[in-house]
Amino acid sequence: MIKDVPPGYDPDKYEKPSVTVDVVVFTLADNELRVLLVQRKYRPYAGMWAIPGGFIHLSESLDAAARRELREETGVTDVYLEQLYTFGDPDRDPRTRVITVAYFALVPFPAVTLPDPTEDAAAAAWFPMNALPPLAFDHQEILDYALTRLRYKLEYTLVGFELLPDTFTLSELQHAYEIILGEALDKRNFRRKILSADIIEETGKMQKEGEGRPAKLYRYRPNAIAEVKTRRLFP
Repeated sequence: MIKDVPPGYDPDKYEKPSVTVDVVVFTLADNELRVLLVQRKYRPYAGMWAIPGGFIHLSESLDAAARRELREETGVTDVYLEQLYTFGDPDRDPRTRVITVAYFALVPFPAVTLPDPTEDAAAAAWFPMNALPPLAFDHQEILDYALTRLRYKLEYTLVGFELLPDTFTLSELQHAYEIILGEALDKRNFRRKILSADIIEETGKMQKEGEGRPAKLYRYRPNAIAEVKTRRLFP
């Protein structure tokens, strides 16, 4: 990178807010949408639960910082990760002026093993989105925004498939969408739309579903379009 610094430029003339990244990690488990939280070891908010995150290093990009913090605090790597929003209320952190860039990650539940306590986190645990503990900082606001964004993206992108295992039945796919959207979907309409969107394909295998007959197993078609062209596909 070319450094074109004006003569006499003094960076110390300007205030320098701190910058953090926070990563909301969603998964589906036991018919619930869950989020991964860590219990803080130190003040402020010692003992309270929070979204995994921390301060960025001056030498790293925001994306790199988000992946590092996620790996260090939770052991989670190689997941779908997307920048969510920037939260910068002047009083959001009692220590100093801190701006946080929030991300969200989506993982299938079996893919994550909860880590042992770390230098900064006393524990990590999955919490249902409808039964969250009191959260540190403005993390409730961040989670509310993340859920709204997830539901919105579910309607016009393929993001929901990041929460599923490699293969799934149409019933499992519909159930996942219903959990995230928080509402029931018409079975016939859902199947017609998901199949006509040409984003999944049959695996040629079957799976037993309860007492009924075996159901076809599907998988996400790897060369499917990045976005569903018809907005508000679901519902």
